[in-house]
Amino acid sequence: MSYQSSNPLVDEVEFALDGPWAAYWIAFLRVVTGWWFFHAGVTKLIEDGLSYSYGPAYMQEMSGTALGGIPVWMGNNLAWLIEPGVPLFETLIGLALIAGAFTRLAAFGGVVFMVLFWVGNAGFGNGLVNGDFMGLLLFMTMIVLAAGRYYGLDAVIETLDVVERHPKLRYLLG
Repeated sequence: MSYQSSNPLVDEVEFALDGPWAAYWIAFLRVVTGWWFFHAGVTKLIEDGLSYSYGPAYMQEMSGTALGGIPVWMGNNLAWLIEPGVPLFETLIGLALIAGAFTRLAAFGGVVFMVLFWVGNAGFGNGLVNGDFMGLLLFMTMIVLAAGRYYGLDAVIETLDVVERHPKLRYLLG
């Protein structure tokens, strides 16, 4: 590979992590991940309202997973929380990521969902690395890179007096 001084892209494009292309990409990933969850949640809300009965039924069938009987117990005893919680939280997680507000908190919620989906589909017929695992990695990326600070509302929220008085709030933001 040779570098030519006549190449117009040499002086105009930088792919450093703190460069503009990285910021655009992180913001793009955040919005796309948010849309993915928002669409999943809103579709459930439109079709089933707050009575998404497939959630508890899905968990009741998770007896052969690495989590043992925990999901089965949850499906049997926490249906009152799971039925409205799945569509509502998917929608809220998606909205928060799209807006870039409370991004780390929302992404942590996404991590919880994706761990349950990944382990729940633990037949791993397609190997350990499947779509659920890739979703888990997307949410972890949002947390690690503080994706809400890139063209998101977290950049604005972090300048508020309440956050400056309580800097630990930044762990929920970003």
